[in-house]
Amino acid sequence: MTTLLIDADYIVYKSCASAEYDIDYGEDVIVVGSSFKEAYANTTRELDKIKSEYFDSSIILFFSDSTNFRKQVASDYKGHRNRKKPCGYKRVINKLSESYRLIIMPTLEADDAMGIYATSNDDCIIVSPDKDMKQIPGTVYNLKETFTITEISGWQWFLIQTLAGDSTDGYSGAPGYGVKTSAKFFGENGYTWNSVVSAFASKGLTEKDALQNARLAKILTANDYDFETNRPILWTPTDASN
Repeated sequence: MTTLLIDADYIVYKSCASAEYDIDYGEDVIVVGSSFKEAYANTTRELDKIKSEYFDSSIILFFSDSTNFRKQVASDYKGHRNRKKPCGYKRVINKLSESYRLIIMPTLEADDAMGIYATSNDDCIIVSPDKDMKQIPGTVYNLKETFTITEISGWQWFLIQTLAGDSTDGYSGAPGYGVKTSAKFFGENGYTWNSVVSAFASKGLTEKDALQNARLAKILTANDYDFETNRPILWTPTDASN
Protein backbone atom coordinates (compact mmCIF):
# COMPACT_ATOMS: atom_id res chain seq x y z
CA MET A 1 0.00 0.00 0.00
CA THR A 2 1.22 3.47 -0.87
CA THR A 3 1.78 5.85 2.02
CA LEU A 4 1.08 9.55 1.50
CA LEU A 5 3.47 11.76 3.45
CA ILE A 6 1.55 15.01 3.76
CA ASP A 7 2.97 18.41 4.61
CA ALA A 8 0.20 19.15 7.12
CA ASP A 9 1.78 22.43 8.31
CA TYR A 10 0.68 24.02 5.07
CA ILE A 11 -2.82 22.51 5.03
CA VAL A 12 -3.72 23.27 8.66
CA TYR A 13 -2.34 26.80 8.46
CA LYS A 14 -4.34 27.57 5.34
CA SER A 15 -7.49 25.91 6.68
CA CYS A 16 -7.37 27.75 10.01
CA ALA A 17 -6.57 31.10 8.41
CA SER A 18 -9.63 30.82 6.17
CA ALA A 19 -11.83 30.21 9.24
CA GLU A 20 -10.75 33.39 11.02
CA TYR A 21 -12.93 36.49 11.24
CA ASP A 22 -12.70 39.96 12.79
CA ILE A 23 -15.07 41.47 15.33
CA ASP A 24 -14.83 45.26 15.34
CA TYR A 25 -15.92 46.74 18.67
CA GLY A 26 -14.93 50.26 17.70
CA GLU A 27 -12.75 52.49 19.85
CA ASP A 28 -9.65 50.87 18.29
CA VAL A 29 -10.66 47.41 19.50
CA ILE A 30 -10.73 44.60 16.93
CA VAL A 31 -10.81 40.99 18.08
CA VAL A 32 -9.89 38.02 15.91
CA GLY A 33 -12.15 35.01 16.23
CA SER A 34 -12.35 31.63 14.57
CA SER A 35 -14.79 28.80 13.94
CA PHE A 36 -13.08 25.60 15.04
CA LYS A 37 -15.74 23.53 13.29
CA GLU A 38 -15.04 25.33 10.01
CA ALA A 39 -11.26 25.13 10.43
CA TYR A 40 -11.36 21.38 11.08
CA ALA A 41 -13.83 20.80 8.22
CA ASN A 42 -11.55 22.77 5.88
CA THR A 43 -8.62 20.58 6.92
CA THR A 44 -10.34 17.23 6.53
CA ARG A 45 -11.79 18.32 3.19
CA GLU A 46 -8.27 19.06 1.91
CA LEU A 47 -7.02 15.71 3.17
CA ASP A 48 -9.93 13.87 1.55
CA LYS A 49 -9.21 15.66 -1.72
CA ILE A 50 -5.60 14.46 -1.61
CA LYS A 51 -6.56 10.92 -0.74
CA SER A 52 -9.06 10.84 -3.62
CA GLU A 53 -6.06 11.05 -5.96
CA TYR A 54 -4.68 7.83 -4.48
CA PHE A 55 -7.51 5.56 -3.35
CA ASP A 56 -5.41 2.63 -2.13
CA SER A 57 -3.24 4.58 0.28
CA SER A 58 -2.62 5.40 3.92
CA ILE A 59 -1.86 8.87 5.29
CA ILE A 60 0.76 10.27 7.64
CA LEU A 61 0.62 13.94 8.60
CA PHE A 62 3.91 15.74 9.18
CA PHE A 63 4.32 18.89 11.27
CA SER A 64 7.34 21.03 12.10
CA ASP A 65 8.71 21.03 15.62
CA SER A 66 8.57 24.31 17.56
CA THR A 67 12.39 24.26 17.74
CA ASN A 68 14.36 24.49 14.49
CA PHE A 69 17.93 23.18 14.20
CA ARG A 70 18.65 25.63 11.38
CA LYS A 71 18.53 28.46 13.92
CA GLN A 72 21.85 27.04 15.15
CA VAL A 73 23.25 27.35 11.63
CA ALA A 74 21.94 30.91 11.15
CA SER A 75 20.12 32.67 13.97
CA ASP A 76 18.09 34.79 11.55
CA TYR A 77 16.76 31.80 9.58
CA LYS A 78 13.07 32.49 8.88
CA GLY A 79 13.40 35.47 11.17
CA HIS A 80 11.03 37.50 9.00
CA ARG A 81 8.22 35.01 9.66
CA ASN A 82 6.97 36.55 12.87
CA ARG A 83 3.23 36.19 12.34
CA LYS A 84 1.53 34.02 14.91
CA LYS A 85 -0.22 30.83 13.87
CA PRO A 86 -3.91 31.36 13.00
CA CYS A 87 -6.58 30.79 15.63
CA GLY A 88 -7.31 27.15 16.33
CA TYR A 89 -4.08 25.85 14.79
CA LYS A 90 -2.99 23.72 17.77
CA ARG A 91 -6.53 22.60 18.52
CA VAL A 92 -6.98 21.33 14.97
CA ILE A 93 -3.71 19.38 15.22
CA ASN A 94 -4.82 17.83 18.51
CA LYS A 95 -8.10 16.80 16.91
CA LEU A 96 -6.34 15.32 13.89
CA SER A 97 -4.27 13.11 16.18
CA GLU A 98 -7.46 11.24 17.10
CA SER A 99 -7.96 10.01 13.52
CA TYR A 100 -4.57 10.21 11.79
CA ARG A 101 -0.99 9.28 12.44
CA LEU A 102 1.10 12.40 13.10
CA ILE A 103 4.88 12.71 12.98
CA ILE A 104 6.82 15.57 14.58
CA MET A 105 10.58 15.00 14.87
CA PRO A 106 12.65 17.00 17.40
CA THR A 107 14.17 20.22 15.96
CA LEU A 108 13.10 19.32 12.40
CA GLU A 109 10.79 20.99 9.93
CA ALA A 110 8.07 18.89 8.34
CA ASP A 111 10.09 18.91 5.09
CA ASP A 112 13.02 17.19 6.81
CA ALA A 113 10.84 14.62 8.58
CA MET A 114 9.20 13.74 5.25
CA GLY A 115 12.57 13.49 3.55
CA ILE A 116 13.91 11.16 6.22
CA TYR A 117 10.80 8.97 6.21
CA ALA A 118 10.59 8.81 2.40
CA THR A 119 14.22 7.71 2.08
CA SER A 120 13.82 5.13 4.86
CA ASN A 121 10.66 3.45 3.58
CA ASP A 122 9.33 2.09 0.29
CA ASP A 123 6.14 3.03 -1.57
CA CYS A 124 5.91 6.61 -0.30
CA ILE A 125 4.59 9.70 -2.04
CA ILE A 126 5.53 13.11 -0.65
CA VAL A 127 2.58 15.50 -0.80
CA SER A 128 3.72 19.12 -0.63
CA PRO A 129 3.60 22.26 -2.79
CA ASP A 130 7.02 23.26 -1.43
CA LYS A 131 9.70 23.35 -4.13
CA ASP A 132 12.27 22.24 -1.53
CA MET A 133 10.93 18.71 -1.83
CA LYS A 134 12.41 18.50 -5.32
CA GLN A 135 15.63 17.57 -3.50
CA ILE A 136 14.27 14.24 -2.26
CA PRO A 137 14.56 11.21 -4.58
CA GLY A 138 11.22 9.50 -5.10
CA THR A 139 7.68 10.47 -5.98
CA VAL A 140 6.24 13.91 -5.23
CA TYR A 141 2.70 15.20 -5.61
CA ASN A 142 2.69 19.02 -5.45
CA LEU A 143 -1.14 19.23 -5.30
CA LYS A 144 -1.22 19.77 -9.06
CA GLU A 145 0.81 16.97 -10.61
CA THR A 146 2.81 13.89 -9.67
CA PHE A 147 6.43 13.57 -10.74
CA THR A 148 9.56 11.57 -9.98
CA ILE A 149 12.75 12.98 -8.52
CA THR A 150 15.95 11.10 -9.32
CA GLU A 151 19.13 11.09 -7.24
CA ILE A 152 20.77 13.29 -9.86
CA SER A 153 17.95 15.81 -10.21
CA GLY A 154 17.63 16.00 -6.42
CA TRP A 155 21.33 16.77 -6.07
CA GLN A 156 21.15 19.39 -8.80
CA TRP A 157 18.18 21.14 -7.18
CA PHE A 158 19.99 21.19 -3.84
CA LEU A 159 22.96 22.97 -5.40
CA ILE A 160 20.68 25.41 -7.23
CA GLN A 161 18.95 26.30 -3.96
CA THR A 162 22.32 26.64 -2.22
CA LEU A 163 23.51 29.14 -4.79
CA ALA A 164 20.23 30.99 -5.34
CA GLY A 165 19.13 31.11 -1.70
CA ASP A 166 15.49 31.25 -0.70
CA SER A 167 13.89 34.56 0.24
CA THR A 168 10.82 32.70 1.50
CA ASP A 169 12.99 31.08 4.18
CA GLY A 170 14.94 34.25 4.80
CA TYR A 171 18.41 33.41 3.49
CA SER A 172 20.06 34.87 0.43
CA GLY A 173 22.38 33.12 -1.99
CA ALA A 174 25.25 34.60 -3.92
CA PRO A 175 24.23 38.07 -5.14
CA GLY A 176 22.92 38.04 -8.70
CA TYR A 177 22.12 34.32 -8.73
CA GLY A 178 18.46 33.43 -9.00
CA VAL A 179 17.15 29.97 -9.81
CA LYS A 180 17.39 30.39 -13.58
CA THR A 181 20.82 32.02 -13.42
CA SER A 182 22.06 29.28 -11.12
CA ALA A 183 20.76 26.50 -13.38
CA LYS A 184 22.50 28.12 -16.36
CA PHE A 185 25.72 28.50 -14.37
CA PHE A 186 25.77 24.85 -13.32
CA GLY A 187 24.91 23.76 -16.84
CA GLU A 188 28.05 25.49 -18.04
CA ASN A 189 30.34 24.67 -15.10
CA GLY A 190 29.04 21.36 -13.74
CA TYR A 191 26.89 20.53 -10.75
CA THR A 192 29.69 20.29 -8.18
CA TRP A 193 30.56 21.82 -4.84
CA ASN A 194 33.62 23.43 -6.44
CA SER A 195 31.27 25.26 -8.80
CA VAL A 196 29.27 26.56 -5.84
CA VAL A 197 32.41 27.80 -4.10
CA SER A 198 33.68 29.52 -7.24
CA ALA A 199 30.32 31.28 -7.73
CA PHE A 200 30.35 32.56 -4.14
CA ALA A 201 34.00 33.60 -4.50
CA SER A 202 33.15 35.61 -7.61
CA LYS A 203 30.91 37.73 -5.38
CA GLY A 204 33.52 38.20 -2.68
CA LEU A 205 32.09 35.49 -0.44
CA THR A 206 33.88 32.57 1.18
CA GLU A 207 33.41 28.81 1.21
CA LYS A 208 32.15 29.23 4.78
CA ASP A 209 29.34 31.42 3.42
CA ALA A 210 28.54 28.80 0.80
CA LEU A 211 28.53 26.01 3.40
CA GLN A 212 26.12 27.90 5.64
CA ASN A 213 23.77 28.31 2.69
CA ALA A 214 24.07 24.61 1.86
CA ARG A 215 23.19 23.59 5.40
CA LEU A 216 20.15 25.86 5.37
CA ALA A 217 19.04 24.64 1.95
CA LYS A 218 19.57 20.90 2.52
CA ILE A 219 16.38 18.93 3.13
CA LEU A 220 17.37 15.97 5.26
CA THR A 221 17.30 12.36 4.11
CA ALA A 222 17.93 9.20 6.13
CA ASN A 223 21.66 9.68 5.49
CA ASP A 224 21.53 13.10 7.14
CA TYR A 225 20.09 11.94 10.45
CA ASP A 226 21.54 10.18 13.48
CA PHE A 227 18.78 7.85 14.63
CA GLU A 228 20.62 6.97 17.85
CA THR A 229 20.85 10.54 19.12
CA ASN A 230 17.83 11.85 17.19
CA ARG A 231 19.87 14.70 15.78
CA PRO A 232 20.45 15.97 12.24
CA ILE A 233 23.84 15.55 10.62
CA LEU A 234 24.82 18.87 9.09
CA TRP A 235 25.73 18.58 5.42
CA THR A 236 29.47 18.56 4.65
CA PRO A 237 31.01 18.31 1.17
CA THR A 238 32.89 15.13 0.36
CA ASP A 239 35.18 14.09 -2.48
CA ALA A 240 32.10 12.91 -4.36
CA SER A 241 30.60 16.40 -4.05
CA ASN A 242 33.48 18.00 -5.93
